[in-house]
Amino acid sequence: MENGNDGNGNRRFNKYACGSVMAASIVSAIYGYVVGVMAGALVFINEDLKISDLKVQFLVSMSHVCALPGCMAAGRTSDYKGRRCTIILASIIFFLGSIVMAGGPSYPILIIGGCIVGFGVGFALIVAPVYSAEISPPSYRGFLTSLPELSINLGLLLGYVSNYFLGKLSLKLGWRLMVGIPAIPSFGLIILMLKLVESPRWLIMQGRVGEARKVLLLVSNTKEEAEQRLKEIKAVVGIDENCTQHIVEVTKKTSSGSGALKELFCKPSPPVRRILLAAIGVHVLLQIGGIAAILLYGPRIFQRAGIIENSKLMLATVGIGVSKFVFTFMSIFLLDRVGRRILLLISSGGMVVTLLGMGICLTVAEHSTEKVQWVINFTIVATYIFVAFMSIGIGPVTWVYSSEIFPLRFRAQGLGVCAAVNRITNVAVVSTFISIYKAITMGGIFFMFASINAMAWCFYYFLPETKGRSLEDMETIFGKNSKLEIQTLPEYNK
Repeated sequence: MENGNDGNGNRRFNKYACGSVMAASIVSAIYGYVVGVMAGALVFINEDLKISDLKVQFLVSMSHVCALPGCMAAGRTSDYKGRRCTIILASIIFFLGSIVMAGGPSYPILIIGGCIVGFGVGFALIVAPVYSAEISPPSYRGFLTSLPELSINLGLLLGYVSNYFLGKLSLKLGWRLMVGIPAIPSFGLIILMLKLVESPRWLIMQGRVGEARKVLLLVSNTKEEAEQRLKEIKAVVGIDENCTQHIVEVTKKTSSGSGALKELFCKPSPPVRRILLAAIGVHVLLQIGGIAAILLYGPRIFQRAGIIENSKLMLATVGIGVSKFVFTFMSIFLLDRVGRRILLLISSGGMVVTLLGMGICLTVAEHSTEKVQWVINFTIVATYIFVAFMSIGIGPVTWVYSSEIFPLRFRAQGLGVCAAVNRITNVAVVSTFISIYKAITMGGIFFMFASINAMAWCFYYFLPETKGRSLEDMETIFGKNSKLEIQTLPEYNK
């Protein structure tokens, strides 16, 4: 048996690799919960502390702004101290930030707590996808690497559900419990990660070949598969494949990741330049396509459609979380079958159509002098369908694709750059959404999102497919000049 296949040539699923990725994905679930719970908590914080729309935008944007240095620090930390240690650090940051926000007696303390949580978000965005990609075997990498994205959506759903039920408590207690809950899973994850294995690719970057071999034997289905993966990683790091030493001396540049960003931006080879463009492009288009606004300002959008009561707003928002989780769950089974590129094209096409529908409905609602029930119903349904299209393609594929295409020497810090760009565009959307829709109407802003996603479809069309390929093959894939040439390359494990 080779490459994890059974005697009949079928691919086998490694439970240890799956368990490790699922555990690491808890940090992504915490991030998702933070995003989801803030959508509802903002309604109650606004009511309790009597803050203006400008202050609401500032509170939201500051937590996302603080994710930027978190992203960059996470890339260097994961290269210097390891992926597992970085996940533990992210959990500690979430724990502290949640406690500060829950106990915050005033708006300035909320800002401080939000900044701490935002820094943790930056860590979570980087380390969970990197750890998942490096632990996973090529045949199931799409499935396993999408688990952090699925966990984000599970956390998002739990955040919305928390809003609905905790919103029934007293005003001062309800929102504090909402923002304080992440402290519990954060503490649990700190303990859990102490028992999990480190990324074998990071271990080899440190010259710890013997430890990496032990980990690969655990996360591979056969000894032959483990040795093949070890051989490929050693070749990329620059270690002689015939070397049998357990500890090998490597350069400081390799072990610490120093100089990676300079090389990535100043002296990239043509394939690496294409990789960087593709990775940054998918992150920018994910955020400016409208999903950031809907996830955070869903209650306000439904309010503009005609829903007034807080309990109904929170309940309608729960549907966003359900749609996002269900369709992200579906996507993890499609990534390794349908492929990344096809899902991106289907997803962006569906988003264009639903955004046009939402734009029309909200335009009607804004020009109507009384509540129009069909507009409310259609807006809610169209929002759920939009989230479904996003979640089955662009949402999970963005993180899977960007975490797998960077060469090993650039992976953590390259993904850090992508996450930083992701946060910058996210901040641009969430901090200006209210101001823009007041200037061009709520319907107008969704027509704008529709045109952005139409342009995104054209960008996705020219991306190469990566399903089933080894991480060590990515430079070869992006080194080809033609999309047709790329697609005719033989798949890994086929």
